[in-house]
Amino acid sequence: MTYMNDIDVIELTQALMRCPSVTPHDAGALNVLQETLESIGFECFRLKFSDANTPDVENLYARYGTSAPNFCFAGHTDVVPPGDLQQWSVDPFDSVIKDGMLYGRGAADMKAAVACFAVSAQRLIKSRNGKLNGSISLLITGDEEGPAINGTRKVLEWMSEQGEHIDHCLVGEPTNPTKLGEMVKIGRRGSFTGFLTVEGVEGHVAYPHLADNPIPHLVAMMGALDDLKLDDGSDHFQPSNLEFTTVDVGNPATNVIPKTARATFNIRFNTHHSLDSLDQQIRSVLDQVATERNAKYELRVLKNSEPFLTAEGDFSELVAGSIERHLGTRPDMSTTGGTSDARYIKNYSPVVEFGLVGQTMHKVDECVALEDITTLADIYTSILDGYFKT
Repeated sequence: MTYMNDIDVIELTQALMRCPSVTPHDAGALNVLQETLESIGFECFRLKFSDANTPDVENLYARYGTSAPNFCFAGHTDVVPPGDLQQWSVDPFDSVIKDGMLYGRGAADMKAAVACFAVSAQRLIKSRNGKLNGSISLLITGDEEGPAINGTRKVLEWMSEQGEHIDHCLVGEPTNPTKLGEMVKIGRRGSFTGFLTVEGVEGHVAYPHLADNPIPHLVAMMGALDDLKLDDGSDHFQPSNLEFTTVDVGNPATNVIPKTARATFNIRFNTHHSLDSLDQQIRSVLDQVATERNAKYELRVLKNSEPFLTAEGDFSELVAGSIERHLGTRPDMSTTGGTSDARYIKNYSPVVEFGLVGQTMHKVDECVALEDITTLADIYTSILDGYFKT
């Protein structure tokens, strides 16, 4: 088999970063990756998905080999907008190196990790002279930072329809708080959003007996929800928390009792709950307050994602052991943070997450250490080598 020259992980990262792939625009990033993977011998599938009221999104699924087991790297090439360009010390899409750091949008989240996927795959394929006892695949979306409707979830559905099966998956999100090797994510909390509306009767503030002010009713309902202790956490999860994110009345007049008051809240929850059980619990609390106060409310919910936990075992040990071998530190097995596309992948295979340091992701002057990028590529290579034991 003929191999291309060894891929330089920094150069590939820079090439990806120089594509301004702000969701939902690909801007050539997937072309860069596809050309690299095809030169290694991957078969690539470009997948564009559409849905109502959302932009079309380009995705990429690539596979080397046809036999099981199939080890999948998953991630995204889309990035968040750079914001105020005047606040950056560099052009966010120039991919500038200075003082041992690589600066630009997508450095940490997560184009460097995507480059490490490709580099580690090439290294293993080359070391085995092109013969693997299994397959390596990459699932790369352009819709992780956006609505996440036309991305990973639909790629997985397409794969299932095509008979593509993943045996284990590693997502390259930036999992480390301050230093490479600190943390592997083996699960994520769920997310539940509630939109609470309380209806009253509009009227003059001087004649309150002719009105029904919804604001005290809303305050009482918010207090009951705020006092709600959901759980004490578990061995792998911190306690669930409910946080109010906005309260709105929209009343410009000082002498008018408003008709409507609204509040929005989000719950990040562990495996003590499900989306449906939370829905029932929240409505029970609101029903009680509404009955006590003779109030009327409406609750609209957005059931974003269920929590999940990948049981610790051979797969998580392989990842943790590879990290310890290169960095001399044992990573924490964590479920902290927000959500990621792992919430979709967990329905198809065991999944863990490990990538770079996330301190600067989504920030002005997003950056990562060059040494961390090269080390991450080494760790991914060790994971693949251990997975495909001869």
